[in-house]
Amino acid sequence: MAFKFEIAQGKKVCHFEADSESLIGKKLGEKFSGDEIGSQFAGYEFEITGASDKSGFPALARLEGAVVKRLLLKKGKGMKTKGQGLRLKKSIRGNTLDMDIVQINLKVTKAGSKSIAEILGKEEKPKAEEKPAEQAAAPAQQA
Repeated sequence: MAFKFEIAQGKKVCHFEADSESLIGKKLGEKFSGDEIGSQFAGYEFEITGASDKSGFPALARLEGAVVKRLLLKKGKGMKTKGQGLRLKKSIRGNTLDMDIVQINLKVTKAGSKSIAEILGKEEKPKAEEKPAEQAAAPAQQA
């Protein structure tokens, strides 16, 4: 089963896909060794911070199991608006990873010898040079 991983290391987020049957049965908030998702992550330790299934339903840490339930929510995960007194019934997935999970969000709790960007071959590109202040301040001439 191929999962889409989003790994957060500080403010940097890297995306990649990998097959990892060893994550089936783990819960949100659980920590695991980086070797479980690939040998290139040896020395890393990750924490599962979130997930979503093939239908797009987010996983909620307080809902036990690998089930989908409709919960009455007033704020937090799955809610786009946070109006005062607004409650909506939303479909939410449980906190246990199973075969229906497509995306897994991870946080680095212990870093290895290389950065995540180096491991995945996604080196950061330098930002484009900014225009000089004179060009930006000059108003456009009209014909």
